[in-house]
Amino acid sequence: MSAREELDRLRTERERALAAGGPERLKRQHDRGKLAARERLDVLLDPESFVELDRFVEHRSADFGLDDQRIPGDGVVTGYGHIDGRLVFVFSQDFTVFGGSLSEAHAEKICKVVDLAVANGAPIIGLNDSGGARIQEGVASLGGYAELFLRNTLASGVVPQISVILGPCAGGAVYSPAITDFVFMVDGISHMFVTGPNVVKTVTHEEVSFEDLGGARVHGTISGVAHFTRPTELECLRAVRELVSYLPSNNAENPPVAQTEDPVDRADEELLDIIPDEASQPYDMHEVIRRILDDAAFLEVHAGFAGNLLTGFGRLGGRTVGIVANQPAVLAGVLDIESSRKGARFVRFCDAFNIPLVTLEDVPGFLPGVRQEHGGIIVHGAKLLYAYCEATVPKLTVITRKAYGGAYDVMSSKHIRGDLNFAWPTAEIAVMGPKGAVEILYRKELAEADDPEERAAELEAEFREKFAHPYLAARRGYLDDVIDPRETRAQLISGLAMLRNKRDRNPPKKHGNIPL
Repeated sequence: MSAREELDRLRTERERALAAGGPERLKRQHDRGKLAARERLDVLLDPESFVELDRFVEHRSADFGLDDQRIPGDGVVTGYGHIDGRLVFVFSQDFTVFGGSLSEAHAEKICKVVDLAVANGAPIIGLNDSGGARIQEGVASLGGYAELFLRNTLASGVVPQISVILGPCAGGAVYSPAITDFVFMVDGISHMFVTGPNVVKTVTHEEVSFEDLGGARVHGTISGVAHFTRPTELECLRAVRELVSYLPSNNAENPPVAQTEDPVDRADEELLDIIPDEASQPYDMHEVIRRILDDAAFLEVHAGFAGNLLTGFGRLGGRTVGIVANQPAVLAGVLDIESSRKGARFVRFCDAFNIPLVTLEDVPGFLPGVRQEHGGIIVHGAKLLYAYCEATVPKLTVITRKAYGGAYDVMSSKHIRGDLNFAWPTAEIAVMGPKGAVEILYRKELAEADDPEERAAELEAEFREKFAHPYLAARRGYLDDVIDPRETRAQLISGLAMLRNKRDRNPPKKHGNIPL
C-alpha cells in the first residue's frame, strides 16, 4: 500500500471514529441531547487545534471476554489543543464504546495526558461520560482509577484541573473530579453519586431518582460539588473556555492580561447610594461587584450554593482577580458552614495560582444556632480563616458596611496579612452591632429604666456615633484609608499595580494542617 493510500485509509478511520461505538449508539447519544466525544472537543478547543495521542490503543487481554470487541482508542479520546491560542491537555470519554467504562489501557491514556500537562505547565480538562470501572477487568480497572487519583493529587496546585461531567459519574469515578479544581455539570444530563438509586433503595429503603440523588441541581445548590451548572452541553463547554481565559497555565505564571477600554479611573456615582440608610436593610452585592470590575464582567463560581458569600473571577485594569464578597441580600451576608467551606476553597485556589484576592465585606458575624454548632461551624469557619491567613497573593479588602466580631478578623483583615484595607464611610467595625452591645453593656440600666425601649434607642445612637464607624480602626492603622465609594475601582487598580511584585512567604514546612 502506498503512503497516499495509507493516509486516505487513516482519514477514513478518523471519520468513522466519530461514531466509535457505531452509528446506532451515536444516535442514542444525540437523542439524549449529548454530543459525541470528538464533537465535544470541537466545541471546547480552537478550530483545527486538537492533536490526538494514543489513537490506536486497545484493551490488551483476551481474558476479559472482549477479544472480539477491540476498538481503537478504547473509549477515550486524549491529546492536546488550544483555547484562545493557549495550550491545554484534554481527555474526552466516549460513552458509545463500552459505556465509556475505564479499563487499564483507558486509564493509562488519561494518566499520560495528565503527566504531560504537569510536565509542560498547562491546564488539564477532563470530559467525563463513563459508566465507571470496566467490570471485566476487575482490579486492573480499579488500579487505573487509583493511578489517576494519585496524579490529580500531585497536579493539584501545579496546573489548573477542570472536570466536566457530561453523563454518569458513579462510584470511585467521582473522586477524580472531586480532587480537581472545578466541576461543571449540565442539567438533565450530568449525574454524580457514590452509590446509585438502586443501591440506596436496597440499603436505606429510600426511593430517589437519578436527578434528585446526584443531578446538576442537587450538586449545584445543595452539596456544592458542582462549581458551575449550565442548561446544555454547548453552554457548558463555552463556559469552560471562559473560565480558562481567567486562569494562568500553571503555578509559576501570572494570570493572562486582557485588553479593556474600561477607564482605570472610572468613577461610579451609583455607588454613593447603594448602601441603604437603614442598617438592617439588604442590598445586592452583585451590583457593587459589577460596577467595580472591568466591563461589569463577573464569572461567578458556586453561583447556586451558599449564596450568602459570593465568589468568582473578574478583571481590574485587565488583570484577573478573585472576588470574595458577603451578600447582604442572603441571610444578611452572615458566614455559616457552607459559605465558609465555599470561600476557603476559592481563596486557596487563587493563592495557589497567583490570582490576587479582592474582598468586599459586609458581614454581621457567624450564624448562631444549634444546627450550626452541632454541624461544626467552629472548624468550618476556621477553614476560611486558615485560607486567608495562609494566602500570600496580594489581598485587598473593602468594608462597605458591617464588619462585626470574629468575622471582621476572618475576612482578610489587616491583622491576617491583608495588604490594603479600605472602608467606605458607611462602614461599621465593632465587636458586635449597636443593639446587641447595648443589651449587654447596659442590661441593668435598661431593666431599671422607666421606658426601656426609648432608653435603648438613645444608647444605641450614642454607641453608633462613638464606635460604629471606620475612623477608630483607621486611627490605629487597621485601615489604610476611608475612601469615597465612587473611587473604589481606581483605588483597587492602583493598589494591585503597587502590589504586582509583592513577595511574601510562609515558614518552611512540608504542608500545614488545615482544619478539614
